[in-house]
Amino acid sequence: MSESTSSIAGWRFKLHEIIFEADTAGGKAFDIALLLAIVLSIVAVLLESVAGVRADYGALLRSIEWVFTLLFTVEYVLRLICVGRPLRYALSFFGVVDFLAIVPTYLSVIIAGAQSLIVIRAIRLLRVFRVLKLAHFVGEAQILRAALRASMRKIVVFVGAVLTMVLIIGALMYLIEGEEHGFTNIPESIYWAIVTMTTVGYGDIAPATVLGRLLASVVMITGYGIIAVPTGIVTVEIAGARRKYLSTQVCLQCAAEGHDADAAFCKYCGARL
Repeated sequence: MSESTSSIAGWRFKLHEIIFEADTAGGKAFDIALLLAIVLSIVAVLLESVAGVRADYGALLRSIEWVFTLLFTVEYVLRLICVGRPLRYALSFFGVVDFLAIVPTYLSVIIAGAQSLIVIRAIRLLRVFRVLKLAHFVGEAQILRAALRASMRKIVVFVGAVLTMVLIIGALMYLIEGEEHGFTNIPESIYWAIVTMTTVGYGDIAPATVLGRLLASVVMITGYGIIAVPTGIVTVEIAGARRKYLSTQVCLQCAAEGHDADAAFCKYCGARL
């Protein structure tokens, strides 16, 4: 390896240590500064949405948004530069979030008000668990994600059954109540069935006949039981999930997190940690 190549590799390693790791003083300082910048950028967006504040300080707040967006853009590019597999990081959860965090400001040039979507940056605050070395929280997050993934097929089947039920109930209510009572069509009746079954109850449409109210009562009671089903499915999967002790170390190649505390290699790409 030539001296220039070695120098580049060392520079990338140092950059990776600062941006991705929180074990060093430089890395922790960078992460704390990043979290503070995220909070301030979100506050700026929230303030700009207030009409009175926007009238007095709109130009200043928009300038602040652009400054933070440019900083986050530079940070995103540096993250891609210092990992061995930039595409893998770009397609990872945090990679996608980092990208989406900078897009709204640029999009606001074309679509007015798009900068409101900047609040997606709040997801980046999840890095606080790594910064504060709360590795056990990272482990709990992994368990929750595994439980949701294991429950996905059951929940999809359940949602399909519920959609079939609201389709039938909506058609019945349309037949019972009719247009004269506000159920002007079957899609409108299906909307009523969804609102009633989820116990939201907006009240913009309501049955007027005795038979319609009887059906509505059955739907309401059924709704309480239906709400409990997905909760039970996920709870069972969480209870059966195996807890692991995880480290906060980030892979130099693919920027993956959540490795076992005693791992020597990345579980995703096989690179040495």
